[in-house]
Amino acid sequence: MNIVILAAGQGKRMYSNLPKVLHPIAGKALAQHVIDTARGLQPEKIVVVYGHGGETVRSALAAPDLAWAMQEPQLGTGHAVMQAVPQLPASEQTLVLYGDVPLTRIDTLERLLQAGKDGLAILTVNLADPSGYGRIVRSANGEVTRIVEEKDATANEKAICEVNTGIMAIPTARLNDWLGKLSNRNAQGEYYLTDIVALAVAEGLPVRTAQPAGEWEVLGVNSKVQLAELERIHQRNLANALLVHGVSLADPARIDIRGTLNCGRDVSIDVGCVFEGAVELGEAVDIGPYCVLKNVQVGAGARIAAFSHLEDAVVGPDAVVGPYARLRPGTRLGPEVHIGNFVEVKNSVIAAQSKANHLAYVGDAEIGERVNVGAGTITCNYDGANKHKTIIEDDVFIGSDTQLVAPVTVGKGATLGAGTTLTKSAPPGSLTVSRAKQLSIDGWQRPRKSRKD
Repeated sequence: MNIVILAAGQGKRMYSNLPKVLHPIAGKALAQHVIDTARGLQPEKIVVVYGHGGETVRSALAAPDLAWAMQEPQLGTGHAVMQAVPQLPASEQTLVLYGDVPLTRIDTLERLLQAGKDGLAILTVNLADPSGYGRIVRSANGEVTRIVEEKDATANEKAICEVNTGIMAIPTARLNDWLGKLSNRNAQGEYYLTDIVALAVAEGLPVRTAQPAGEWEVLGVNSKVQLAELERIHQRNLANALLVHGVSLADPARIDIRGTLNCGRDVSIDVGCVFEGAVELGEAVDIGPYCVLKNVQVGAGARIAAFSHLEDAVVGPDAVVGPYARLRPGTRLGPEVHIGNFVEVKNSVIAAQSKANHLAYVGDAEIGERVNVGAGTITCNYDGANKHKTIIEDDVFIGSDTQLVAPVTVGKGATLGAGTTLTKSAPPGSLTVSRAKQLSIDGWQRPRKSRKD
């Protein structure tokens, strides 16, 4: 099939400089959701019709498998499809989707395509309040005869609850001829794609309908209110899918997934967590409240405590991170590693059973097994121009308030005394201490604030 995605609208009610189709749902542009769904149908061609926002839209959504058609000025849905027709192989069905209707499911579209395999098919939905939608007008025997837009509808037609979603499967061989017959003599002064339905009926072509499993599949976005409502619907759907697969959620209404979240058995997620990019949680992982994980892999049995922030990191099995910990890009934690409160780790590998439990910064480091990093320890990895590496071998004990001025190596089994500033490598198996000699001065007077006359 061919797929045409209409993404030229301005979205005045969004009150934003960002083109409407680029506003995000679950961290991804509205139109990108539609494009990804289109790809799932494996079409022959995808043509995106763009207009408002011009090159901003093209550059944000650019991909090798997309073709583009400019609609300028924007004169309605029929006019939009006209711009795409020259790029559509006539031998294929054409499916028309909308860049601001992001949640339509692939299986719903497959049913629509099947319904239209020998004619034209419309995705419709029955609404308790059909205000604002075009109505599906049927004959006495239930056959679709036409679609009437609300502004052009009579009182009786406005009472119809079955509405047009705009999503259609159309025989491309007839499309160009039908589009050429459209008129803009209507309340909006636009060329409605929906008018091709009456043309198909006049030619005796079958016009059939299909409906989605849920009304949310065909909801569009025209305002920030609708954007927020659709975000919550989508997040609840994602939460329900996790629950079905055995994930424990403290509150399904308080989770945000802005990418993909894959979970093993017996995963538990507390409230307020945000998952971005690609996140994988192994079996029996426990995520505490208000954590943010972006492009993270967490091994089985690991625990991420409250208010921790992890990005582009790997956490080994049975590790403990947080609370209030930050793992920055390039962090790799081995099994049973402990990273405690207010500890920041960046671009570092920390091997099994090592721990940094309090108020530490570990950057550009390689840390061996069973290492203790004391409170207040920092790796001084940046000289103002370049980054340097710190290597800490197995079974090292680093006392509190230690600074390791990279590049430096701490040998296996070494101990660094509290308050040490290490500027040279420490030998294995030895105690290294670097601190000023302690002095006590008798009779010393603390300075006093001078009095002003």
